[in-house]
Amino acid sequence: MAAAALAVSAVIAPAVTAGSAAAQPAPESSSSSGSTIPLGAGYMGVGYTEDGSAFAPDTRQLRLEADGAAAPLATQLPGIDVSHYQGTINWASVKAAGIKFAYIKATESTTYTDPQFSANYGNAHARSVIRGAYHFARPNLSGGAAQANYFVAHGGAWSRDNLTLPGMLDLEGGCYSKSTSEMRTWILDFYNAYKAKTGRDVVIYTSPSWWNTCTGSWTGMSARSPLFVAHWTTAAGPSIPAGFPYWTFWQYSSTGSVSGISGAVDRDRFSGTEARLLALANNTA
Repeated sequence: MAAAALAVSAVIAPAVTAGSAAAQPAPESSSSSGSTIPLGAGYMGVGYTEDGSAFAPDTRQLRLEADGAAAPLATQLPGIDVSHYQGTINWASVKAAGIKFAYIKATESTTYTDPQFSANYGNAHARSVIRGAYHFARPNLSGGAAQANYFVAHGGAWSRDNLTLPGMLDLEGGCYSKSTSEMRTWILDFYNAYKAKTGRDVVIYTSPSWWNTCTGSWTGMSARSPLFVAHWTTAAGPSIPAGFPYWTFWQYSSTGSVSGISGAVDRDRFSGTEARLLALANNTA
């Protein structure tokens, strides 16, 4: 893992707000072998109700929590993740509400770019919200390297400008008819292509249930990628997938609210200080 990622605090602490539930379509049912989420409909958390029914036992609490369920530690920072389902966002109000970072949906597969990505990414930058782009993985449609290259070419690139986090790979919603070894290869191909294009370690977003089932509790990414864990709970800290020593980002709720956004929005936390968040953004020790 890059020095900046390793330097992030390993504190496992309280929760923050998450969301994207309000205006979004209900997740469709799936089995552990695949996913029925339509192309373009993916967003962070859409697959986890599916995952909970497909993968047993599930280590997450499959219920939506209200904001402010647990008081955050001083060394945790509030954030959000968004897609076109949040509509037009007033990023000045988001900034004024104290949000320190945002992950913004960019792409799926090798054909789809979120219609609100350019507006969200540019306007977050203009309001000095540290932001990163994310790619909703479609391992059944094309190879990992091809999807990483598409992601980089359509918003997932990185620059050291005090405002850009490394790109994130969103993994959820079934195993896409892949064996654990095939899924590991797909993820590693995505990682290697992204690293070659940007020089950065891609962030991995997943839940314990998905990771442990679809990769066979693979430990191969823990030394490479910061973990963005999905665990909607009022507990003081999340469960984390096998093989990862700690979390860097935590999506703790899907029913959050933030000034400047109509309806629900995912609420997240960063495990560290503002200095550590900036170090991760700029890839400094």
